[in-house]
Amino acid sequence: MARMRKKADLPTKLCRACGRPFAWRRKWARDWDRVLYCSDSCRATGAGATSGAKKGTS
Repeated sequence: MARMRKKADLPTKLCRACGRPFAWRRKWARDWDRVLYCSDSCRATGAGATSGAKKGTS
């Protein structure tokens, strides 16, 4: 069996929507480079906020 890692030893990123740090999860192992948001709710608000901001500024 593999040794357990401490949560502090895992890589982290900042969420693009809320700006909070979030840690690597096993389910993101294959897609870690493409993960941008910490949760589904941030992804929904983050995607809407960025596309709406671009439309409003042009």
